[in-house]
Amino acid sequence: MCSDLSGESGRGLSAGSSRMRSSRSVRLQLEGSRSMSAPFEERSGVVPCGTPWGQWYQTLEEVFIEVQVPPGTRAQDIQCGLQSRHVALAVGGREILKGKLFDSTIADEGTWTLEDRKMVRIVLTKTKRDAANCWTSLLESEYAADPWVQDQMQRKLTLERFQKENPGFDFSGAEISGNYTKGGPDFSNLEK
Repeated sequence: MCSDLSGESGRGLSAGSSRMRSSRSVRLQLEGSRSMSAPFEERSGVVPCGTPWGQWYQTLEEVFIEVQVPPGTRAQDIQCGLQSRHVALAVGGREILKGKLFDSTIADEGTWTLEDRKMVRIVLTKTKRDAANCWTSLLESEYAADPWVQDQMQRKLTLERFQKENPGFDFSGAEISGNYTKGGPDFSNLEK
């Protein structure tokens, strides 16, 4: 699925998705308040991993890829292939990104958008959606997060897991220390 927020859409591709429209309206609402109904990453920020073409970051459920493209790029100039374990992106016939993903995704839920005719955002839905599944790189052999960024990503996913398990609390400004690797401690087997 793809959409182009600048008003254009690629050949044979659907223009717009309700998911993108709804997240856009949430962002506008957030400028004036910190609503608990907003996604965790919008309240707490993200931990990006910089690349030569832009950046990527992740949440418990999704991986986001932001690729800077030449200003004025049109949707028809973009070729984007999203599969369960592969991603490919070319702009104007020039390959920007291609390879085997670090882990599997749900191919039918992958989307891309062209934003302000200068950035392509790809959203991939992880198959394994838990804090223990922190991607260490975007592709199997490329775009790895350095150790500090990886540590920050793991902390963020663990806090997001706690937020999901405890929706009445706001963990967006929290810090975490101790055992947070692989999603942190498992409290599910404790008596209540």
